[in-house]
Amino acid sequence: MGLFSIFTKEIAIDLGTANTVILYNDKVVVDEPSIIAIDRDTKELQAVGKKALMMEGKEHERIKTIRPLRDGVIADFQSTEKMLYELIKMTGTKRYFFPQALKMVICIPSGITEVEERAVRDSAEHAGAKEVRMIYEPMAAAIGTGIDVLDANGNMIIDIGGGTSEIAVLALGGIVCSKSIKIAGVEFNYDIQEYMRKKHNIAIGFSTSEQIKINVGSAIEDLENPPEDYEVYGRDLLQGIPICVKVNYREIAQALDRSISKIEAAVINALENTPAELSADIYKTGIYMAGGGSLLRGLDKRIAKKTSLKVHVAEDPLKAVARGTAIALKNFDKFPFLIQ
Repeated sequence: MGLFSIFTKEIAIDLGTANTVILYNDKVVVDEPSIIAIDRDTKELQAVGKKALMMEGKEHERIKTIRPLRDGVIADFQSTEKMLYELIKMTGTKRYFFPQALKMVICIPSGITEVEERAVRDSAEHAGAKEVRMIYEPMAAAIGTGIDVLDANGNMIIDIGGGTSEIAVLALGGIVCSKSIKIAGVEFNYDIQEYMRKKHNIAIGFSTSEQIKINVGSAIEDLENPPEDYEVYGRDLLQGIPICVKVNYREIAQALDRSISKIEAAVINALENTPAELSADIYKTGIYMAGGGSLLRGLDKRIAKKTSLKVHVAEDPLKAVARGTAIALKNFDKFPFLIQ
């Protein structure tokens, strides 16, 4: 470590549509929902992360909750800057006579535009970063899964996050071909909300749809160990009164079928565009899955059936991208794929 290393704080950030994860010294120090609450009149920040999430859907006229990221990219620049600043403060590192300079690696979707990339960089710099580099999400997910991305052998990674699903074939430290679609965890929640409205005549909030997905979410209608039916509370659309209905995993599999079919189509498209030599490697190694969406019951089996390939789900897939970003931070000047 250099003489002035105590004045530099190195952090890795998985800036996600649904959750933001920050690692410092190889440890997850922040894991919070990507949401803030502000005062509508004064624009002052009221809450960030879990506290703001508790307010979502329950706001009165003075409180407004904002999800500043949409489809994996920044939709509200000022809100993202405020959120990042507060989340970085949560890392709780030592204070010295001089403020520490922040050195960051942030992961971004592979389909991001130059304007969107600039917005991420500007938000990080306004939140206090002195040096910022970025890494594409599928590359970070592959590293976090344990894949040797610098090797000549080809590997396919599917990272299903909150806003986007990233499918990429990697080899020799680069992305050979990729497909990024805006169908992922958040879209699953909207599918569930629509299903509950049409099939059960019940209006539910975004947080409730997330809990349904976690408790009885499924990609297939035939599970070996199915979850128990889940009680859902909401507003009856006909009578306008609070009611409770029970849903099962088969219903949710039907609700999510259309969105999952789009992910399957994107995977097939990526395989069709893969060079023949790398296709041979993928046939041997199979497909790797990461991201919170890969936890959906039966999704790995459904993709395996569609592609006729082995599918491996990463250990702790929710943190795979964050782990990969942290490893990239350690190799700040060595990895050729870090975007300067």
